[in-house]
Amino acid sequence: MTAPRALLLGWADLLRPRIFRLVLLGIALTILLFVALQAGLFWALRLFGPDSVTLPFWGAIPLGGALSWGSLAMFPVLGFFLMAPVAAAFAGLFSDRVANRVEEIHYPNARGAEPDFWDGLLESLAVMGLVLLVGLCSLLLTPFVGPLAPVLFYIANGWLLGREFFQMAARRHLPETEATRLRNARTVTVTALGVMIAFALTIPVVNIAVPVLAVASFTHLYHLLSGPAGRAA
Repeated sequence: MTAPRALLLGWADLLRPRIFRLVLLGIALTILLFVALQAGLFWALRLFGPDSVTLPFWGAIPLGGALSWGSLAMFPVLGFFLMAPVAAAFAGLFSDRVANRVEEIHYPNARGAEPDFWDGLLESLAVMGLVLLVGLCSLLLTPFVGPLAPVLFYIANGWLLGREFFQMAARRHLPETEATRLRNARTVTVTALGVMIAFALTIPVVNIAVPVLAVASFTHLYHLLSGPAGRAA
């Protein structure tokens, strides 16, 4: 029951003002990025798109304005496919702040060290890549494995997400090799929590906040596994 407990603790932490502000900041930055992407696409089509195309039997068909204004219809499509990975990238940048808040509240005597900026940036890119992988695998596997697709999807991506987020939490306290050793010793528990996070990432709207939830939950999981009760189990 360690993984569900860590997830419940993470959900409770999302409602704490200091952590909830980081969730809102990540969502705001995500929306601003999408607005900037949409505006860039609009003006790129307006400036560089063809004014018209000529078709046999139809003649010249004006396209300039139609393409640029029609690109606005892509905004919800971009949001559907890219909202979660972009939010994950921002959450990765905030991961140390989230972990710090969780440890300040729950584990004040066992707070970890913060990695440097470049390590945090690489971790955020890794998280974004894994979230993209979650979406891509869901599309590619379904036609080939039929009813087994959801099972394979959640197990495989649960393992990937669990590996990355647990390593992120453990490296605040342990050298890389010791963090890996602890993760390998608790593979089932780490993967179980990763499966829960992968499932939450497939829920529209909710998935925007899931990367922050993952950071909080895996911070709890590390402390639950490395504390006296966890070491004795």
